[in-house]
Amino acid sequence: MRRPRLTSKSLEKTQDPISFYSASVSETLALLDVDAALGLSEAEAAARIEKFGPNRLPPTNGRHPALRFLAHFHNVLIYVLIGASVVTAFLQHWIDTFVILAVVIVNALIGFIQEGRAEQAMEAIRDMLSPHASVLRRGQRLTVEGEALVPGDIVILEAGDKVPADLRLIQASNLNVQEAILTGESLPVAKQTDSVAGDVPLGDRKSMLFSGTLVASGTARGVVTATGTKTEIGRISGLLGEVQTLTTPLVIQMSGFARWLAIMIVLISALLLIFGYFVDHFQFIDMFMAVVSLAVAAIPENLPAVLTITLAVGVQAMARRNAIVRRLPAIETIGSVSVICSDKTGTLTRNEMVVSAVVTAAGVSEIGGEGYEPRGEVKGVDPSALGPLARAAALCNDARLVNFEGDWQVEGDPMEGALIALAGKLGTDRAKAEESFPRIAEIPFDSATRYMATLHRVEGGGALVCAKGAPERLVEMTAYQRAADGTAVPVDAGYWQRMGNEVASQGMRVLALAERRLDTVPDSFDAPVVEEGLVFLGILGLIDPPRSEAVDAVAACHMAGIAVKMITGDHVGTAAAIGRQIGLLNPGEVLSGADLDMLDEAQLQARIERTNIFARTSPEHKLRLVIALQTRGLSVAMTGDGVNDAPALKRADAGIAMGRKGSEAAKEAADLVLADDNFASIVAGVQEGRTVYDNIKKVISWTLPTNAGEAATIMVALVFGFALPMTPVQILWINLITATTLGLALAFEPTEQTTMSRPPRPRNEPLLSGALVWHIALVSVLFLAGVYGMFLYAIDRGYSTDLARTIALNTLVVLEIFHLFFIRNIYGTSLTWSAMKGTKFVWFAVLTVAAGQFAITYIPALQRVFGTAPVSFFDGILIIAVGAAFFAIVETEKQIRIRAGHVRAGSGPQPSST
Repeated sequence: MRRPRLTSKSLEKTQDPISFYSASVSETLALLDVDAALGLSEAEAAARIEKFGPNRLPPTNGRHPALRFLAHFHNVLIYVLIGASVVTAFLQHWIDTFVILAVVIVNALIGFIQEGRAEQAMEAIRDMLSPHASVLRRGQRLTVEGEALVPGDIVILEAGDKVPADLRLIQASNLNVQEAILTGESLPVAKQTDSVAGDVPLGDRKSMLFSGTLVASGTARGVVTATGTKTEIGRISGLLGEVQTLTTPLVIQMSGFARWLAIMIVLISALLLIFGYFVDHFQFIDMFMAVVSLAVAAIPENLPAVLTITLAVGVQAMARRNAIVRRLPAIETIGSVSVICSDKTGTLTRNEMVVSAVVTAAGVSEIGGEGYEPRGEVKGVDPSALGPLARAAALCNDARLVNFEGDWQVEGDPMEGALIALAGKLGTDRAKAEESFPRIAEIPFDSATRYMATLHRVEGGGALVCAKGAPERLVEMTAYQRAADGTAVPVDAGYWQRMGNEVASQGMRVLALAERRLDTVPDSFDAPVVEEGLVFLGILGLIDPPRSEAVDAVAACHMAGIAVKMITGDHVGTAAAIGRQIGLLNPGEVLSGADLDMLDEAQLQARIERTNIFARTSPEHKLRLVIALQTRGLSVAMTGDGVNDAPALKRADAGIAMGRKGSEAAKEAADLVLADDNFASIVAGVQEGRTVYDNIKKVISWTLPTNAGEAATIMVALVFGFALPMTPVQILWINLITATTLGLALAFEPTEQTTMSRPPRPRNEPLLSGALVWHIALVSVLFLAGVYGMFLYAIDRGYSTDLARTIALNTLVVLEIFHLFFIRNIYGTSLTWSAMKGTKFVWFAVLTVAAGQFAITYIPALQRVFGTAPVSFFDGILIIAVGAAFFAIVETEKQIRIRAGHVRAGSGPQPSST
């Protein structure tokens, strides 16, 4: 008996856990008041989303801001400083107490703000990856955001899709779904449209699809039964509330390094305190403040926070260039790739397929027209003689064409859209063909079988099988071909192979069409029904021109020492033609999937070095190529879009999924997602990845030597019993003013000019290299010489101790500023106008520090606080001269290292095939 029409109350019940899996398809559709062939209207969908809200889970509850702020007081250095502030307050050294607490609070504020920005960056990335769904609205297939789904929507799913809501299946073909996220079942589960009786566990509800699960194979249609928090995944959403922390292995490594360094410095400080008090007999409070200032100077307490904001800046920069980071370690990895293995269609090409040639037994036809418009001139064979081919092109098809304000667009696969346009050009209307030959069943395209087939009912009795796929595969499956007079004659495999190669040699993608007439409708539609008795109709030549920006991007890769390899399922001739057009090296050297199957591992290793084009490949070949390249010690970036590409994407050093045409399964397995499916965006991602790594290296290369230089001036004084060139309060001031400005400015450094002209860095390259250790030692010695030299100069001139220390203080700050300008260009010369010009962040930091130094040097109230005295103009010029001398020394040393490296390495990066 038909259930009553859907009302607000009955619809509300559909969001409760009622047993849709035990209801029949007709009962479910009746309860949800929807026609399976038409779907909801836009007005009804709008009314339902107003009633039930968007199809999304509530945002996860992050830590309270107050708790996030307090967490920044939880490290060794902060505990030491808080203890020092308590001691100084007890001894009524209020200025010291105030300055120490200022350091503590400002450090926590900077970290709190940076962490907030990092979380905002990751939240923005999550929004960019929001899923979409294909639905029926008024009988038309549309792509809508997943949030727009409502109960009653008819959803269309294919292999690789993520299920966007809880669905009751109404159609299913060879459907298997990965439900591990809900049930823990590691193997895909076969699904059915038949209802399931009784109260059964979640994993046994074969007639249901659940939000968040992945379609492993097959196709389906389902009606939405629950959305948002009412879905099964919504009921356990607390288990999915993990927020990805903005960190990478490199940052974790540096955080651990900073923590152990802090512990070591605290132990050294304690030993110096004991030595100074018991051996040199300094006053305890003086020694205590001296070792506290040593700890503050030596420990890079802000380093993890600055590295975090550097990552956040990098994530945002990559997103602006359409490379969306899904897994943060990819930021480090993408910058070190030495090989990019890319798909062809839509990545290196425009993904705007147009049928340009049709080959039949009667001859070759040239097809005109632009884009997906179903009108165009046909030259060659009479179009009326191509009717069966046009009919198969229209029927064996899941896409649809939409005329949007005069612009014909495709909903679905671009190749299938081109077939619908071809059918229109040949006089076959898609809608009328589907009305005359309604579809009964289908066999979806599979990379293993390399064809798709559909079964249609014929008016008056019987059935029609339509198939499309790789020409060589369909030739294998056919015994006959359609002759020029319309009769069926034995298939001429040699003719079709020759014509397919000729079409492919012109850079076209080749596709074959075939059909079979059946006297009766078969009980089941499977491979034997399709692969026996097919009549070969013809070959289509589809052109997908290369992206102009891809040509430039390939050239940029070669300049950067990155090999580009194209891996495609297309014909060998097509792949070679496109390879030549986009500038791949050795385009005449092509390996097909069949060739790969015949090569053992040693032979593959020998061929993979000079081969950059792989045609007629399967996902299994992709995985084998990734492993072979990694065996050679190369870092590999691999693109993929299908569900079967997931193993290769996971195995690659940087798996890259397509944001537009990619399946949700591929996106789940990938490290990066391209928002525009454009190869140029991969290269942009490599550039940004290198920039992020460079900036992290710059932050570390500035922070560690600077801290070591500050600490060296104090440690030498304490060990040898010299007068301190700066007071503890002054050291605390420097740490406060420079660490929160100069160090942070490096996180925003732009890409260096030489970034994409350097060879890839080795993926196991240590960040704390011998060169960096040497730089730390050199800068420490120069800082020590500069600060103590100016301090002794002032004492020798008869200046007061306060003025001598003020000169030493300003000398240290100037040295840090010059060191900043030096570090900004670690791979090239810093003596250029663009290098000296800096960025707005650099100059904001420099001006802030300069203003602070002028304030404590010349404002009387601050002079009393910090124990400073005004510096004369001549001495100020001398201080700047010391900074310039320091800059000249370190720049000269850098140029010597760079030139020595060029002599050892040869003439720089060479474009190569690997």
